[in-house]
Amino acid sequence: MIWTVYLSGEIHTDWREQIAAGAEAEGLPVEFTSANTDHESSDAAGDFLGKPENNFWRDHQSSKVNAIRTKTLLEQCDLAVIRFGDKYKQWNAAFDAGYCAAMGTPYITLHDEDIVHPLKEVDAAAMAWAQSPEQVVELLKYVTA
Repeated sequence: MIWTVYLSGEIHTDWREQIAAGAEAEGLPVEFTSANTDHESSDAAGDFLGKPENNFWRDHQSSKVNAIRTKTLLEQCDLAVIRFGDKYKQWNAAFDAGYCAAMGTPYITLHDEDIVHPLKEVDAAAMAWAQSPEQVVELLKYVTA
């Protein structure tokens, strides 16, 4: 079986690449999917539909276009890894975790110890909490064996 692993969350570090490289080095039977990680093009995803009168409607329009991809890929994944960084509040990642929990899709959270408290409900529904991409690779190695 080839596992489809959705990588959700912060886009400002190379954690996705670290997990993919680690999985490849281990020869794991996984393929990775993700939301659009280019901030500028994600924010502009709906711009071709017309110019809304203010930023709220621009964000609303683009988030719906982005949700086509996100919703589809989350529904198709076998497992999700949800990364919370320390710089920004990743409300989209929390939403993805909730969506996984509602669908019964297992997910792993990936974040530092200093944000355990604000993520207690998200972590409570997770199947595991990892603090590094290397730990995620080890989890993937175990579950795909």
